[in-house]
Amino acid sequence: MRRAGLLVVLIIALLPVGWTLLASFNLIPFNQVSPPEWRNPPTLDAYIEIRAQQTDFWEQLFTSLGVSAVASLLAIAVGFLAAYGLARSGWKARHRWAQSLLVLASLPPIAYLIALRDLLRYLHLFDSLPGILLAQSALVAPLVAYILYGYLATADLEIEDAARLDGAGLPALLWRIVFPSQRTAIAATGLIAFILTYNQFFLPLLLTETHVKMMPVIMRDFFTLEREFDWQIAAAVIMITTAPVALLVTGSQSWLERFRLSDPTD
Repeated sequence: MRRAGLLVVLIIALLPVGWTLLASFNLIPFNQVSPPEWRNPPTLDAYIEIRAQQTDFWEQLFTSLGVSAVASLLAIAVGFLAAYGLARSGWKARHRWAQSLLVLASLPPIAYLIALRDLLRYLHLFDSLPGILLAQSALVAPLVAYILYGYLATADLEIEDAARLDGAGLPALLWRIVFPSQRTAIAATGLIAFILTYNQFFLPLLLTETHVKMMPVIMRDFFTLEREFDWQIAAAVIMITTAPVALLVTGSQSWLERFRLSDPTD
């Protein structure tokens, strides 16, 4: 029964994706008759046109993927160190500090975008790759730290204690003991961070103008500024931009199956 319910939910969730996929192959129903008829033959014209003419689109797509990947790695590095330091500290209130990270991660980006925009202008990082990269990583770093804290706070410390007795320093302890033991959690959290940064709209919209273009902003411009709107082209663009995330999630099921968001205070 549970599997049947999940299957129904999955089908409902994927219906818009399937409809868009069909439209990208020019399979658009003719609604003037009832029931609608599929009169157009499937074609790859939209994908061929995007490949041949939309050179800026591919550059911006790879830029978005690269920025999201690097921002996720930076957020993982900072969040992992913060989570480990908090989890291994002797503070009695460390669980409250960890919960404050979740509160910080829950703030909508619009709450601090004006201050962040002015700060990047002051540092001459506005509308630049380093600026948007640092902003994207700062956006997801609190959530990354909170998630990893949940793993590290409940981890077995016997191996770490034994490594310390053998004379292992902090860098060696982190690299040889802690990181390998938590690599699945780190990989799953990094995947979540990548998806969040890749789909982020407000930060790229207000922190970039002409030199840097991220895909959510490009999609907004495509749908609002395109004079001769073509549903087949639009559907193909949507499928291309969502394909990297879909492939990444599909290929990372073994990591995501072990992902959990837990509160070590429970």
